[in-house]
Amino acid sequence: MSEELKNEEQYGSSLALLDALGIGPVWVRRDLAVEEAVTAEGAAAAIAELRQEAPVPEAPAPRPAIQAPAVGHLENAFAASPATAPASPPVARPMPAAPSLPRTPERRGAPPEDDGGPPPWLDEMDFAASMEPLLVPHDDEEDSAPAAVDPMIARIAAMEWPQLKEIVADCRRCGLCNGRKNTVFGVGDEKAKWLFIGEGPGRNEDIQGEPFVGPAGKLLDNMLVAMGLKRGDNAYIANIVKCRPTDDNGRDRPPSPQEVAACLPYLQRQIALIQPTVLVALGKTAAISLLGLDPSTPVSKLRGTVHRYQDLPLVVTYHPAYLLRTLGDKSKSWADLCLAMTTCERQSVQ
Repeated sequence: MSEELKNEEQYGSSLALLDALGIGPVWVRRDLAVEEAVTAEGAAAAIAELRQEAPVPEAPAPRPAIQAPAVGHLENAFAASPATAPASPPVARPMPAAPSLPRTPERRGAPPEDDGGPPPWLDEMDFAASMEPLLVPHDDEEDSAPAAVDPMIARIAAMEWPQLKEIVADCRRCGLCNGRKNTVFGVGDEKAKWLFIGEGPGRNEDIQGEPFVGPAGKLLDNMLVAMGLKRGDNAYIANIVKCRPTDDNGRDRPPSPQEVAACLPYLQRQIALIQPTVLVALGKTAAISLLGLDPSTPVSKLRGTVHRYQDLPLVVTYHPAYLLRTLGDKSKSWADLCLAMTTCERQSVQ
């Protein structure tokens, strides 16, 4: 007898036993183990029943009720087919032909663990054909690249007084030119030891084209006299910007950083031509623009110290317009001027 028949005989015995118990035939999954002790008659009947395609009757006849066997018969049935350990590994039972059913999605095993090596698809790529060398600039290369230089700044740095005055009068480097009446170049001794630098022209300065006129200008003149100086004699007066900054209502305002950057090369050239001994910054805007400080830095934090601008001593004090509004700080401003005079004497001795 073939191995297949022996396996099917095992199912036949089980089906006969279940039928005797009144349970009816049961389909068994093919991956379950089967019993070995079977009878040849039950196996043949089971094979014939499974392989035969039963015709569909017109009207199914009611199935007679199956009576449960007596208890003695059950004992004999269990005795006739003792459960013994299989002598050989269980063989899966072949499935009979059946109508096609919807397939259950297969369970996929867990993905293989990554051992840290390259993924498999890397071996299938043609790197010679798909990759080209990329040129990525290093940070050192970017830092070492020279910054773009405004050619106008280079021209300004080489000008003499006549050329510098002419180019300032026609300047269009920022939007302040649209609302000005006159540019305010500066006034005083072009070989002076003292250079006083303010913020920018006001209304009176814009009309007359000269820095520090009006009430603030008169106070500055008095400060110069107290120092033993006077306007136009060993002193030069200029501003950070050459045009009047105004807000939307036409009132004076501090210049913006962009306006300062556009106009500062003119002042830098004036300093280079004058070669003063001491610089005096009048007010916050002049101080932070020359020293490159944060705009929020107050003047009170800069007073009482001798700063340096391009190897030149620089002293910071209050703007004359501020002193007109705050008379109590005039004594502080005089202390700043005394510091500047002491510094100038030391510079002259050296």
